[in-house]
Order: sequence, then structure tokens, then C-alpha cells
Amino acid sequence: MEARRSNTDTAGGTAHPDLRDWLRQLLAGGRLAVAQKGISLTDELAAVAKRLENERAVLFPEPDRHAIPVVANLFVDRSWIADALRVPAAKLLSSFQNAVRHPLPWVEVAAAPAQEVVHQKVDLLKQLPIPKHNELDSGPYITAALLIARNPKTGIQNVSIHRCQVSGPDRIGVLLLPRHTLHYFRMAEEAGEGLEIALVIGVHPACILASQAIAALDSDEMEIAGALLGRPVEMVKCRSNRVRVPAHAEIVIEGRILPKVREPEGPFGEFPQYYGPRADREVIQVDAITHRKDAIFHTIVGGGVEHLLLGGIPREATLLDYLQRSFPSVHDVRLTRGGTCRYHLAVKIDKKSQGEPKNIIMGAFGGHYDIKQVVVVDMDVNIDDQTEIEWAIATRFQADRDVVIVSGAQGSKLDPSSDNGISAKMGIDATKPLATDPMEFKRIHVKGVEKVDLDKALQKDPKAAFARIVSG
Repeated sequence: MEARRSNTDTAGGTAHPDLRDWLRQLLAGGRLAVAQKGISLTDELAAVAKRLENERAVLFPEPDRHAIPVVANLFVDRSWIADALRVPAAKLLSSFQNAVRHPLPWVEVAAAPAQEVVHQKVDLLKQLPIPKHNELDSGPYITAALLIARNPKTGIQNVSIHRCQVSGPDRIGVLLLPRHTLHYFRMAEEAGEGLEIALVIGVHPACILASQAIAALDSDEMEIAGALLGRPVEMVKCRSNRVRVPAHAEIVIEGRILPKVREPEGPFGEFPQYYGPRADREVIQVDAITHRKDAIFHTIVGGGVEHLLLGGIPREATLLDYLQRSFPSVHDVRLTRGGTCRYHLAVKIDKKSQGEPKNIIMGAFGGHYDIKQVVVVDMDVNIDDQTEIEWAIATRFQADRDVVIVSGAQGSKLDPSSDNGISAKMGIDATKPLATDPMEFKRIHVKGVEKVDLDKALQKDPKAAFARIVSG
């Protein structure tokens, strides 16, 4: 059965959104730096990107004299992601929720910019500028590729991101965690077949965000991307297999995950800020590479800000949707930066009954196995401010009364404190009791602070003013 969303040969209208649109937007806003030519792909490129990870995106022309440039740091803040989707920052999660609820089927096109150049004889490191990132990484890694795989029985596609180690001219080691791609691979392997896949590099941010949605098995994330874009994603059939890929991508690596083959992969610097260990992993046999004539290679520095944000925000949106189905009092959620945008969740609620926060905590644990700690706070707490969250814990929480601990649950295998992914979960109810004297938990407030105009309240020349004051 062919992919269910392939229903047309052409797509008209305005130009299709792509990576270049976002780069032009960054450049126009002074948010894109351009490095000197010839930066080394080994460590140096990642080092420059790391220095700029909280400030600007950076484009690297001719890295190691390679013809294809590299771009990093597409996002340095939540607001950038909202800008990429052209929505207000306050509506970022609700916009993503709406896209998950109302996916837009993609359309298939006959020709694509992503296939302007075709390499049937593959040599990954000669044909693509693949960097080495963290100091002890085992070698060059493809870190920002969408791995698109087909359900071997139905043809329905799944989109995800995995760390991909270049281990030979046409060979890639890939870490498959217990999610949908691994499920598809096991189906193919049990049948004695390889799993057809494509690695897609350099797409519009909406496609990257959609790939991280916590969606049901056999939900095609490119439909979520279409809803985020407000138009169907144009897809094209790969040259060497049946996978459909974004037609306006920069680069596509086509191949198969081989059955009954495992080879060493790792170490690799991961989002918990530790190295994922070396172990025998699944292997991709590369059959072809296609790309634009003037392709751009997108890389994500492992464990950097871009890595955290791109994984965190789609998870926030889907976790918020998941919790709000059962708990209407849930107002907002954040996966905190200190919790690697994966493990620690702050939940803001309009508390209506005692005991409700603990139910919400247990619901959050069920929302995604990565969640390790949940803090529930009241509406007056700013969950974008870690100091505010800590303040709520300090003043509204008692450990013998307000903590929930679950032992021996499934967690993240990349958490080095877990036992091969078996983890303990902790929930903290940092909300106020409902039945208290109004003044007991009344936050202090300085009247008029919101109305102060500092331009009017402060003198323009503090040095001169100070000299007049102390002149006697």
C-alpha cells in the first residue's frame, strides 16, 4: 500500500516555505551572523556556534573548503520559534496544539528542488559537510535530520530526529529509542527486510517542530507541519525507495535500516549535557543522496540551546493538551531549561480542589516517560522564571505532605542516573491550600510599580547629578 497522503502531482500558489525563508527573516532582524570562510568541521564550527547559541544564528561558508555551507543556532529563544511560525509568543503552545488537533494532509509533487543533484555513488564526508560537535564525540554526526520512515504494512509515514554517526562512506549508525521508528523497524526486521527511510536536512522550522510532537502511532508529523504552515507540505518520492520527503528540503539521504545488523555507535554529547554511551546500534545503509544545487546543511550542536528548545516546545504543547483533557484547571506548562527541556515540568493551575495537584502530577508522568519531576504551582507564579518556581516550593511546599514519589518507572535511557532507563519520578505540590486566611499567602506588592516610567523618574546624567548632591 502506498503512502495514504500522496494525492496529487502538482501544487500551485505562492512559493513553498523553506529553510531559506527563515534565514532571510533572521538576517533582516540582525539575528544571523556569517563566519569567516574555511572554519574547521572538526570542533571549531561547533565551538563558534556554542559561543553564539544565546545570541545569533550563524552561517559557515566553505567549512573545511567544502562547497556546501553549514548553518547552526536556528533558535536561541522561545520567541524565535514563535516568529518562525508567525504567531505571538503567548500563543505558541496553543498554535501547536491546534496543529496537532487539526493536521493538514500533504500533497505529492512530481519534481522537487531537493532532487536537483543526485548522487548514486555515495561518499558522505566528501559530498556533505558533516561536523564533529562535542569534544569526545566518536566522529562526525548528522544531528538535525528528519528521519522519515514508512510503516512496512500500511505505508503511513513517521517523522522523528535521531543522532546519526557517520561510520563509513555509505554507512550510518543510528540510535533508535523506544518510539515509533523503532516500532516500524522491528516490524520490518521480523519480516527479514530493511526499513526504508530518508534523512532530510534543511527544512522550514515548522517541519522540525512537528517532528517532535508526542503523537499517536501512525500519525504523520508532516500533516502537523502543514497545519503549522497553513498549507499542505509538498512531498516528493525518493529516487531509490518509496519514502516521501519534503520537496523543498536542502538535502536528502536515502537508505535502509538493515535487519539483524548492529554496529558500535557513540559516544555522543546529548541533551542531558552528558555523553550518550558507545554501544551496538542499528545501521543505515545509504543508497543515494539528493540535494539542491546550492544546498545548505543544517546542524544542531548536541546538548546546546537549539537542541533543548526544539525538543522542549513541541513536548510542552502536547503535554498541555494531554493534561487539559482531564484537568481543565491546567493553564500552562513549561519544560525547564535546567531540566534539559525534557525531564522537569512546571504546571500552572487555577486550583479548584484539594488533592487535584497530585492527580495532575500523576497525569503528567503518564504524558511522556521522559518526565522525571513535576512541580505544580498557582496562577500567580511565573513558570518562565525558575526563581519564582523555587520561591513557590520554598513557601508553599512541605515534603511530608506535598510530595509524590513513584519508583521503578520507565524513564529516559539517556539519563545517566537511571538504571538503563528505569527511573524514579517525583512530584511536588507547591500550591496554596484553598481554605486559609486571605492574608496568609498574600504576596507582597509595591503599589504603582507597574506604572513607573523610568525615563521620567531618573535623571539623564547620573554623574552630574551625583556631583551636585555630594558637592558640599
